[in-house]
Amino acid sequence: MSGSAYFPWSFPLRKSGGLLLAGLFLSSGVLRAAPDVEAARTLLRQGNYSAALTAAEAAFTDPFHDREAWHLMRIEALMATGQYPEALQAVQEALGIDPRSLRLKWAARDVFLANGDKAAADSIPAEIQQFVTIRSRAYRDVKSIVVYGQALVELGEDPKIVLDKVYTVAAKMDPAAREPLLAAANLALRKNDFALAAKKFQATLKLFPDDPDLLHGLALAFASGDRRSMAANLDAALAVNPSHVPSLLRLADYRIDAEKYAEAEELLVKVQKVNPHRPELWAYRAVLAHLKNDPAAESAARAAALKFFPANPLPDHLIGRKLSQKYRFAEGAARQRQALEFDPAYLPARAQLSNDLLRLGDEDEGWKLAATVRDEDAYDVAAFNLMTLHDAMTAGFTTLHNENFQVRMKASEAAIYGPRVLELLDQAREKLGRKYGIEVVRPTIVEIFPEQKDFGVRTFGMPDNPGYLGVCFGRVVTAVSPAANQGRAVNWEAVLWHEFCHTVTLQATRNKMPRWLSEGISVYEERQADPSWGEHMDADYRRKIVSGKLTPIASMSSAFLSPPTPQDLQFAYFQAGLVVSWLVEKHGPDVLKSILSDLAEGTPINETLTKRAAPMEAIERDFAAYARSLADRFGPALNWDPPPPPLLLPGAEEALADWVKSHPDNYWIFLREADRLIGEKQYAAAKAPLQSLIDRAPALTGVDSPWRMLAAVHRALGETESERAVLTKLTAADAAAPDANLRLAELAADAGDWTTAETQARRALAVNPLIAAPWRTLARAAESNRHLPNAISAWRTLLALEPPNPSSVHYQLARLLHQSGSPEARRQVLMALEETPRHRAALELLQKISSDSPTPPTPPSSATSPLPAPPPKLPE
Repeated sequence: MSGSAYFPWSFPLRKSGGLLLAGLFLSSGVLRAAPDVEAARTLLRQGNYSAALTAAEAAFTDPFHDREAWHLMRIEALMATGQYPEALQAVQEALGIDPRSLRLKWAARDVFLANGDKAAADSIPAEIQQFVTIRSRAYRDVKSIVVYGQALVELGEDPKIVLDKVYTVAAKMDPAAREPLLAAANLALRKNDFALAAKKFQATLKLFPDDPDLLHGLALAFASGDRRSMAANLDAALAVNPSHVPSLLRLADYRIDAEKYAEAEELLVKVQKVNPHRPELWAYRAVLAHLKNDPAAESAARAAALKFFPANPLPDHLIGRKLSQKYRFAEGAARQRQALEFDPAYLPARAQLSNDLLRLGDEDEGWKLAATVRDEDAYDVAAFNLMTLHDAMTAGFTTLHNENFQVRMKASEAAIYGPRVLELLDQAREKLGRKYGIEVVRPTIVEIFPEQKDFGVRTFGMPDNPGYLGVCFGRVVTAVSPAANQGRAVNWEAVLWHEFCHTVTLQATRNKMPRWLSEGISVYEERQADPSWGEHMDADYRRKIVSGKLTPIASMSSAFLSPPTPQDLQFAYFQAGLVVSWLVEKHGPDVLKSILSDLAEGTPINETLTKRAAPMEAIERDFAAYARSLADRFGPALNWDPPPPPLLLPGAEEALADWVKSHPDNYWIFLREADRLIGEKQYAAAKAPLQSLIDRAPALTGVDSPWRMLAAVHRALGETESERAVLTKLTAADAAAPDANLRLAELAADAGDWTTAETQARRALAVNPLIAAPWRTLARAAESNRHLPNAISAWRTLLALEPPNPSSVHYQLARLLHQSGSPEARRQVLMALEETPRHRAALELLQKISSDSPTPPTPPSSATSPLPAPPPKLPE
């Protein structure tokens, strides 16, 4: 209805007392509530609903009371405590006295919905618009203006117009008013514009720092990207109002995500004491019952959620959303369909169903639904981002496929490493499917995105989710391409193997497995596929284990939910993989299959661990001892204490020297000394501290690995054989060391060791296939080994990389094609000469090709065919 709304206060504003006031507005501009009203509002804000209700009912005996304010307070207190029929009676009484109050009308809308009268609720926005259109001068107070804006949003008005012409005007009329600021923040939140919502909530909290509704709103704005800030704001809201039901519910939601189900139920008990009929309370209990495989309790909880509003779409939408967050997309989608049966226009269910279908691989219906959400709500940021991505993928992506997989990736990248993607996935499918006894449903859809933001939109609905490399939903896998890994070395082959392992284990359990076990098996299977893949012990992981930072296995999924730092998230992956390794070592290789089978039947993880391994108390104790023993065996001859920071400052050299004497063989001092000597180009002297580190902890890898530093030292000293030996050990242990791979390939090529050169080039390509050097090595290695098809393929890939010297590549390709007898050689050599007309070797090759090619016979003349035959078409 954009453009049809009426804005009665859109006449010119004039300045008065430093504020912009509407011309016909009362001098104060704001209704000043009596002190007793403000005191009662404080009771509401602090969660003392019964006292606020008592105060409101007592105020009705005063003939001079502010009837609208007290009616609203009474209604709010009744709604907060789940007294929905009583709230309906209170609304009817209030509207009987003041039928044209916009604020009472808007409060009535929520009351009607709570009591299942959707028709009455749906009529309210149009009634409000009609009131304002007919009696505009009666509704120029700030609170009525805000209600008018809220009604316009429900009627489909352009949110930007409402923000600019309603909420902004109201805020200017009274900059200290809470209502327009809260309405604007909630509008941004509703449209999934979380950054704008956070900004507005934070600004409003400066004026109202102890407002639990504002703190809760800010928590929701942080929920998708900063869980720690979300939790902090929820705690702040509950400090003001321990009975703030929205905050308690959101915390329960958070506990369910963390698989802390008992804690979630404790929070729901608190909600029930305040409002025993809140639909979300019973929807969350239905989720918990579903996760416990208790269908009777689930059905009873859902029925309780629908008690007062049997066609309420919210409970099924909420149940489905939580099930989908547990990767139970089929069950989640069924709930969204039920919600849409209740209300076909309920956009949250339609948006969630579109995401569920896309993650189930039902893309035709999923994308169509996403388009309808975008068309009906053009200002929903998530819907807009998703459809913008869809259009970009349609234009710039291509699909590679075989009988098992559909791989979608940028067309230019598919030409370079797409075949290797399919080859690797087929290997993973065969090996992992056979190991876990699973015939994986065909096809698995894999989408690889060259930009992190596009991966974020497809995976999470929002672009800002840095740090993730891939996500598996079951039949659908999303991943970032090597092009997005700027500044970080990531083995994309290991990532795809890891994610496809999720496909296998999720199918094996019917998507009923905890996050930590799913990640742990994937990390474990990475290492089984290639010992250099996966997470490995390092100095930081050792420190965390020794200092008691292991997360209890019973609640380990919580470590993935809101880690304090990216390093803590990586440690969660490491620990999960370590638990799986320990289970296999202690209880045999079949223990994983048994656990997955139990999970598929609905057995909770801690019960199946007790059944298949040992009681949880023993598991926790024995695993902690196992992890500690691994940490103790990692560099046992090293002292791992970090030097106190003040000792590293200039002027503290003597104190540091004294500290070193009392901490011999210190890891950090060895590393620091080696770095200093290399910086001073004392390469020969740097060997000693580096060799000391390697002797004491040979498994050290990563950016600060002494192996890397020692290889650089040997290179600087011209000690090629020693450099080669060090690089060989480094690359065998570290799957993300492309510089070392390329250097070792170079040394091997110089020595004519083409087998090693090819191996190292391929390991470099597993990190970044979008650089030329390893492809050039592969071409040379294949030619030296007389594998012309492989050499030709490598040169073609170099052309796809758009090299700065394409004439040289065209020439090499033409030369090999001519050797293989392909007529395409002429075309390639001509392309080389087109780029570099004086390319001597290309000119000579063209002459050779021409002399080697037989002259085609001249066709006989014919009276009926006066024109010569057309020349043969060049191959594409």
